[in-house]
Amino acid sequence: MGVSALMTAVVSSRLPSNTWWVASWIAEAALAIAIGSWAMAQKAKAAKSALLDGPGRKFALSLCPAMIAGALLTVVLYRQHLFGLMPGIWLLLYGSSVVTSGAFSVKVVPIMGMCFMALGAVALFTPFEWANWFMAAGFGVLHIAFGIVIARRYGG
Repeated sequence: MGVSALMTAVVSSRLPSNTWWVASWIAEAALAIAIGSWAMAQKAKAAKSALLDGPGRKFALSLCPAMIAGALLTVVLYRQHLFGLMPGIWLLLYGSSVVTSGAFSVKVVPIMGMCFMALGAVALFTPFEWANWFMAAGFGVLHIAFGIVIARRYGG
C-alpha cells in the first residue's frame, strides 16, 4: 500500500487539474482497500480463521465509520472546491480509524494511527501545494515504515 501511495504522489503532482488530483487519490484509496483486503484474507487463511469472525470483524467495524465519514466529507469538500483541506482530513480520519481498529491488533497499530493524525493536523494548516508531500509521507512512508516494524516484530 505504501509503495502505490508513493507512486500516486508522483503521478498526481503532474496532473493538470484538482479534479484529476482527487480522482488519482480516490483510485489509490480503492487500490489500497483491495491490497489491504487481500492481505487480511491471506493472514486469516494462514491462521485458519474466518476473516470476519472475532477480531477481524471488530477490526473492520471499528475501521469503517471514520472511512465512511471521510468519503462523505470528500464529496462535500469537492463540491465546495476545498481541495486544500482534503489531505489533512483524509490523514486525520484514516489515522482515527487506525487508532480505533488498532485496539484489536498489535500495540504498534494505534501508534501508527496517531502518527497519521499528527501528520493530518499539520497538513490542515499548510498550502495545497504541499498536499502530495503530506500524502506521500502518510500513506506512503508511514505505511512502509510501520509495515516493516509489524512484519519484523509481529510476523505481519
